[in-house]
Amino acid sequence: MEMTTRPVRTNHRHSLWYERILLSFRIHYFLGLILTVSLPALWEWGWSAWTVHNDDAGTTLLASAIAWMAAFRTIQQLSRHPGTAPDTYVIPVVTAVYLTMLALLTLLSIPFSPWQLLASGLLALILGYVGYRATRRYRRLKMAIVPLGNISEWFDRQDIDQRWLSGPDLAHLRVDGVIVDLSCDLSDEWQRFLADCTIQRIPVHDARRFGEARTGRIGLDQIHANRYGSLMPRTSYELFKRLADIIAALLLLPVALPLMGAAAIMIRRDDPGPILFRQRRSGFQGEEFDVYKMRSMYVNPDDARPTQEGDDPRITKVGRYLRKYRIDELPQLFNVLKGEMSLIGPRPETPALTEAYERDIPFFRYRHVVRPGISGWAQVEQGYASEVEGSRLKLEYDFYYIRNFSFWMDLLVVIRTIRTIFTGSGAR
Repeated sequence: MEMTTRPVRTNHRHSLWYERILLSFRIHYFLGLILTVSLPALWEWGWSAWTVHNDDAGTTLLASAIAWMAAFRTIQQLSRHPGTAPDTYVIPVVTAVYLTMLALLTLLSIPFSPWQLLASGLLALILGYVGYRATRRYRRLKMAIVPLGNISEWFDRQDIDQRWLSGPDLAHLRVDGVIVDLSCDLSDEWQRFLADCTIQRIPVHDARRFGEARTGRIGLDQIHANRYGSLMPRTSYELFKRLADIIAALLLLPVALPLMGAAAIMIRRDDPGPILFRQRRSGFQGEEFDVYKMRSMYVNPDDARPTQEGDDPRITKVGRYLRKYRIDELPQLFNVLKGEMSLIGPRPETPALTEAYERDIPFFRYRHVVRPGISGWAQVEQGYASEVEGSRLKLEYDFYYIRNFSFWMDLLVVIRTIRTIFTGSGAR
């Protein structure tokens, strides 16, 4: 007699989170587009803004629409990465986009209404912030978790609503997806359950990949599961980034040089000795180079050692401020111009530390697939940890950056670095 298998019940309990949040984003996008374009135009020109003879109004209408779309697109891309709530990026992104549009129109001598564009930008700030705050509650995921394999090691997130399953059945749960350790041996019943979830449009997530996406790290004990091809940077973006590094470094130098000059005077007054500190580091494709920094430690520290509380008596009084606001890193702009470093990337390690890591982690060498950076994902997420303390966590962040190597990832790091410079957070 042929055995029949009872289908695993899922009860169609998909909470439709994706549809809800997609609808809220679309409403936010189109409502914001209409209001930021039309209201400032009516305020500035009245109904004459819609006539074909009003060139200033027409140009500004188009510029306002492009600025809103660009700002919205940028915020959406940035919020794909962990720890990036959209509402926290409304002010810097919208301000930068609208001021860039204002500067372009002015430089190109295109007739437009500056007050209309500025009013559109102000309205975009208000609507963007309020809209993202209003949809925040829709972004908390309700996830069913399959309690098998190493799920407890890879998945420990407090920012989602966890629904741990007792068996291959959703029963009366409404969920946005299912998280499972796909590397473990699943029984036939569990496999049928996951297949039914997919059929009923309930997303099934690998625990390892889901955890990486939520934490911004790739676990070193699971790094072998990331294929080499998945970590290969796009050549087209590498070329674009190199050009952007050169242009940005040249633009930053007129600001950086006076700061370095003032810092040099304070360094000499605080502790006589050399102004610059040079150290050998391992860089792009494993090539060694000399990294430049402004000296922030005493020339003769008398064998002092950092305390367990994180205080380092080797650092000078001036050096603490240089490190806090990243001024000590400014000479590395010359490393960027020489092609040894990038503005954004994993921090370069010393050759000795690199050799030690490579003995324990063979995959560590892949870290040299991109240029090291002045600032990086690990620094803005974790802060500047010492070589021993937090080094494993730093590597996990670095590998996440390499696998997500893109313009949007670099832009996110730039924004967070600017925030760090002004707040002084993450320094030691």
